[in-house]
Amino acid sequence: MNDLAGKHIVLGLSGGIACYKSAELCRGLIRAGATVQVVMTEAACQFITPVTMQALSGRPVVVSQWDAREGNNMPHINFSREADAIVVAPASADFIAKLAQGRADELLSLMCLARPSGTVPLLLAPAMNREMWAHPATQRNLAQVQADGAQVLGVGVGDQACGETGDGRMLEPDELLDEIVARFQPKLLRGEHVLVTAGPTFEAIDPVRGLTNLSSGKMGFAIARAAREAGAQVTLVTGPVALPTPRGVQRVDVRSALQMQAAVQAAAPQASVFVAAAAVADWRPATSADQKIKKDGSGDVPALHFVENPDILAGVAASERARSGALYCVGFAAESHDLLAHAQAKRQRKGVPLLVGNIGPETFGRDDNTLLLVDERGSIELPRGPKLGLARQLVAEIARRLAR
Repeated sequence: MNDLAGKHIVLGLSGGIACYKSAELCRGLIRAGATVQVVMTEAACQFITPVTMQALSGRPVVVSQWDAREGNNMPHINFSREADAIVVAPASADFIAKLAQGRADELLSLMCLARPSGTVPLLLAPAMNREMWAHPATQRNLAQVQADGAQVLGVGVGDQACGETGDGRMLEPDELLDEIVARFQPKLLRGEHVLVTAGPTFEAIDPVRGLTNLSSGKMGFAIARAAREAGAQVTLVTGPVALPTPRGVQRVDVRSALQMQAAVQAAAPQASVFVAAAAVADWRPATSADQKIKKDGSGDVPALHFVENPDILAGVAASERARSGALYCVGFAAESHDLLAHAQAKRQRKGVPLLVGNIGPETFGRDDNTLLLVDERGSIELPRGPKLGLARQLVAEIARRLAR
């Protein structure tokens, strides 16, 4: 997806070993459709060369305020006026201190100071040793730059180049790219708390077998990401899937339908929107064996008895908060045929204002989908596209309905 098509990003590099990640971030920005102007401090040039960043960005890299290639000798003005955003990655402890103090003794800090703060956001990706990160002076400086309007993207936790382990690592390039993309998404759900369920459930028969389905969780995870991009606080309750948690989303992992129901009931009182995108198993074995059920060679097949799982969506939709309008509920229907008829019937049965239908066998595990939105007025089809794009359209539809 060309999420950054038409955007011009100034990518600033200050001194730090994390500069090697900036090369991949530059590639990611360009793949997302942005144009990139790289500005480096002299310290950054000790870790990665301007030649490398020029090759990746396709533009000459600028290091000095006195670069004669700028006709008016004002790159700090030119670059900051042309930018849709300035991203400093890595932002060293020293560079953050400069910003906090308003110092401008080299091009990158001068450009950050000269940017039109009302129209050009400044995003900082800190990178430093764990002790430097935890130092009170650094934390004071971080608080100051945020008060001055910069957005601090946080840090990762793990191994550091010095051999120590802890907070202070620069976020990975794909995490930073997600944050930059999110910065440009309209904040349609600002102030809302969105609860999303995703993925399949697994109903154990014995310790190694169970009932499940082909849901990959990709649609639910895309909705969680899109809601967070739109400014919402997001809680994601997910069945067993192998997907990374979207940035800024609180994740709760469950296995069975009963566990999912408990997690939803715990989170629903704080939510204002509930999107039930999980493919919850309709039934579960009445009993689960403590040990693996072994075949004995007789040819006899063990009898399995099933009980119905609770209807998580219907239970939430029947709650006082949902009936009063304090909690807006959205259901999903994964069907194999007659989508519109089944989706309309399910919306009525569940008692929800909006039901989203799709054909399960055509979407499970895929990165794209088609959606059918069904409400009391009729239906709207969202044509096939990437699941994240469809999730953003769904979020916009939810926001529009909340604003009525």
